[in-house]
Amino acid sequence: MTIRPRERTAVIQSLAAGVVPSIGLQHIQVGRVDEVAALVNDLQLVEQGSSTIRFIVGRFGSGKTFFLNLIRSVALNRRFVAVQGDITTERRLHGSGGQARSLFGELMKNLATQSKPEGGALQNLVERWVGDQEHDILSQGGTEDDVARQIMKKAGALRNLVNGFDFTTVLERYYQGHRTHNEEMQAAAIRWLRAEYTTKQQARAELGVRSIIDDETFYESLKLLAAFVRLAGYKGLLILLDELVVLSHRLNNTISRNNNYESILRILNDCLQGQTEGLAFLFAGTDECLEDRRRGLFSYEALATRLAPNRFVQDGRKDLAGPVIKLDNLTPEDCYVLLRNIRNVFAGGDPAKHLVPDEAILAYLKQCKERMGASYYQTPRDTVKDFAGMLRVLEQNPKTDWRTLVQQAGRGSTASSATSEPPSAPRNPDPKSSSSKPDDDLTGFRL
Repeated sequence: MTIRPRERTAVIQSLAAGVVPSIGLQHIQVGRVDEVAALVNDLQLVEQGSSTIRFIVGRFGSGKTFFLNLIRSVALNRRFVAVQGDITTERRLHGSGGQARSLFGELMKNLATQSKPEGGALQNLVERWVGDQEHDILSQGGTEDDVARQIMKKAGALRNLVNGFDFTTVLERYYQGHRTHNEEMQAAAIRWLRAEYTTKQQARAELGVRSIIDDETFYESLKLLAAFVRLAGYKGLLILLDELVVLSHRLNNTISRNNNYESILRILNDCLQGQTEGLAFLFAGTDECLEDRRRGLFSYEALATRLAPNRFVQDGRKDLAGPVIKLDNLTPEDCYVLLRNIRNVFAGGDPAKHLVPDEAILAYLKQCKERMGASYYQTPRDTVKDFAGMLRVLEQNPKTDWRTLVQQAGRGSTASSATSEPPSAPRNPDPKSSSSKPDDDLTGFRL
């Protein structure tokens, strides 16, 4: 299958930099069949009006971010709206200094649809819905005032939610700016939806609304957005939050940490009890951030009881129906297929353009095993990054023999070998010096 140049470039550049590509994931995906099927089933439930929540758990480098992006790609193809962001100490679920508002703004900045998967689709989403209402009314002989009334009527169901009345008012203000070509009013409406207003007074002066999206309304605003995207014809809202470990091991204030855990508990209860519609939450973190009884989610008793593993999952049995999904390690065979897929991406999907034969992949994996042990396939980030780097060198230096590069991979990174001398035994110290300073372990050390 031919791979589009845009996807090829995105995959190559991302893998060579050690990050997960946002597009083209289907060309390199291996393994995780059961886990993907479980998440696809979640999306189907959301399409029917339910809400789901999952915690994707795995070691550093085990592929959590890749898995999130893969599910994001699947969701976009199923006509979901997806928002994605990393939790940081300054962007988190709960805060009193704008941290939750900052996280909401990050999610809105990364809002993606099938037609704009790279993000930044919030204004397109609003513009399309407003344009659809305008087309329906004007094509039937209505007036622009009729369009404004239609927008308020269609969005009437949102008024039952927190800030719903102001949300519909903002949509109506956007249409006013649209029909009068007032770009400042349109921009002000989008600023409100992106949680960029810091004071209610400013929002009231520019839009005539009495509320803003702030720390206290973070979760309620996500529910409001989910209701709107369903109103706009999409199946639901997928929310992907990575780096959950920041809350457990980088947020040192116990009260702040527990407040964030309380926010997670509220979301978890709502999703499990069916109190929300059209929402799918995916949190990603390490085993430690989940199971650490001192700082992790399990330190919060209410979360520990809800996220505890099924005690009947033993002897190779799985339970993918619970809120926690632990990513199994890739097998050596999976890692081999992964590198073959990456080679195929470099070739643009044309087997005649493969830069290395299968023999080279096997030799490279053998060197990785000798250098890194089992981690070369269990947490394959470094393996993939180095392999992509090797293929880039071969692509730009066609006369280079792949065997030479594989041997360099066995000795360690080419960057370190190019910038430092190979390790050598320390020089024999002066006998007199060693006798006068017998405890100086640095006598023979040199760089």
